[in-house]
Amino acid sequence: MKSILKQTIVYLLTLEAKLVLKKYKPKIVGITGSVGKTSTKDAIYSVLATQFFVRKSEKSFNSEIGVPLTILGARNGWGNPFIWLANLLRGLGLIIFPFNYPDWLVIEIGADRPLDIKTLASWVKPDIAVITRIGNIPVHVEFFTSRAQLIEEKSYLARYMKEGGTLIVNGDDADAVSFIGLTKNKSLTVSLEGEGDVVASHSLISYRKQENGEEVPVGINFKANLAGSSVPVNLTGVLGIQHVYPSLFAIAIGLSQNLNILTLCEAISGEIKTPGRMKILPGIKNTIIIDDTYNSSPVALSEALKTLLEISVKKRKIAILGDMMELGAHSKDEHLHAGKLVASVAHILITVGIRARDIAEGAQLNGMSEKNVFQFDDAKDSFSFLDGLLIEGDIVLVKGSQSVRMEKIVEEIMEHPEDKEKLLVRQDREWRRR
Repeated sequence: MKSILKQTIVYLLTLEAKLVLKKYKPKIVGITGSVGKTSTKDAIYSVLATQFFVRKSEKSFNSEIGVPLTILGARNGWGNPFIWLANLLRGLGLIIFPFNYPDWLVIEIGADRPLDIKTLASWVKPDIAVITRIGNIPVHVEFFTSRAQLIEEKSYLARYMKEGGTLIVNGDDADAVSFIGLTKNKSLTVSLEGEGDVVASHSLISYRKQENGEEVPVGINFKANLAGSSVPVNLTGVLGIQHVYPSLFAIAIGLSQNLNILTLCEAISGEIKTPGRMKILPGIKNTIIIDDTYNSSPVALSEALKTLLEISVKKRKIAILGDMMELGAHSKDEHLHAGKLVASVAHILITVGIRARDIAEGAQLNGMSEKNVFQFDDAKDSFSFLDGLLIEGDIVLVKGSQSVRMEKIVEEIMEHPEDKEKLLVRQDREWRRR
């Protein structure tokens, strides 16, 4: 009964969303990839919002129900039937009456299972399709027969674009670049230190000197090179190329719409407030937390550990890592490989979850001392241990898949837990009940 009710709601919301798009004809940016969709969405929104009335997907509304909700400007009703009824009435009102509807929609489109993107893209039909990064072992591969099938699924966003649109891809990802041949539309590429229409160079971590004379990381700086110009971009509050790429995609969007280059870079520069994505937070005992708890995958974890390695502060580096989910047959090998990476980066490793035990094993197999490796089955189990472990100056990376709830660890060790609702992921009531 519950399944039938859900299918009915999805069908009705989708029908309303299609009619709303037909009536208001907004331009649509569709974003897919295995990593970086939400950060890219936020960066693109910041650029387009300088000139247009724009709406973006809330949180990660990238599914068969999330995309219609974004189009209708409605919220997730979870288990509340009255909210779902209100959503349907809202959609009906948009169809019947005139409203001031956004000029642009910036929408994430994800693929949990086969046909997810194909089904959505076939009626959303984006004006601009953005392919972030796919990686060797993409997230959600568990539900596909092969990596090739998952890549084909993501390609439907390019295949179903509107005629006359623009495809923007990660020029450093061969699979993303291959999508260019699937459409006759114009294409743009972004790259880090490579070749492309928008290229980042001189990417560096920026630091701030504290009262005690020691430096702490505060953000990243780089130069955006495009159309014969080189413009500095300064991002604060975050670390890693995970935020450079989204900035490049946003600049490429602006370039495709003939927006002023300086305005683009100014819109992107500044504090990045997206929670749970390499976000720098002050921790207890004057420690620094790198909060990357939104989700985890092999490519994202590899980049996070690379960033941890690049931090030049001569203090202890601690990696607190949870399970990476939905990897299917690749799970054990990828967790072992993650452990190998940790051994060359961190002084201390703490794992959370059954699958993450393989991270611990991989680290020890590659030279990390057993006395520096600690394992817990649940995030809450680590709380008292962490309170006794952390010392002033520690740099602490926290990362794991959504279901492991690693944000609970960040809440436990952050300096200002009273600010958790605005700083951490999964803070709405339904998530906190779980």
